[in-house]
Amino acid sequence: MNPASKTASNEPAEPLRLPPERIGWTGSFFVLFGVLALGAILAASAVYTAPVVISDWQVRGTAQAASAARVSEGKCSTKLVIHICDVTLSLRTPQGEVKRRVNYVFSGLHLGDYSAGVMADPARPDLVTTDLGLDRLWNRTITLLVLAGAILACIYGALLSLIRNRRAAAG
Repeated sequence: MNPASKTASNEPAEPLRLPPERIGWTGSFFVLFGVLALGAILAASAVYTAPVVISDWQVRGTAQAASAARVSEGKCSTKLVIHICDVTLSLRTPQGEVKRRVNYVFSGLHLGDYSAGVMADPARPDLVTTDLGLDRLWNRTITLLVLAGAILACIYGALLSLIRNRRAAAG
């Protein structure tokens, strides 16, 4: 049989199979380091940002301007469209002074400074917050959920890729 007639036949060609590129221990180390770094960011958001969002949901309907309160320290920074504000609040109550540090993470386009007035629920003065935090409560909640979901997806994808690559290289 003529070799030229073989290529002209209607038989499908066998697919070319390429082995996956091997990632050495150095590459695996960097993947695991990235997973740990993303895990640390996720843990930090669970410790610093999520509790403030939850407590703001608890007082959103009853919080009032607190005239006996003040912002003792505050700063905001912007990373692309993500704004991070750290604020320390002080509120004098008959039981003593309440001091609370809050962390707000929200998204949006904004240039310039932010202003924050202190708000508190008279029944729960320990959950002192700001009008900035309450005004952006939905934004903060959605931003937190989207960022946490994206970080979890990256962690899952990196670990899955690492496991698949190791199995493919072994077999």
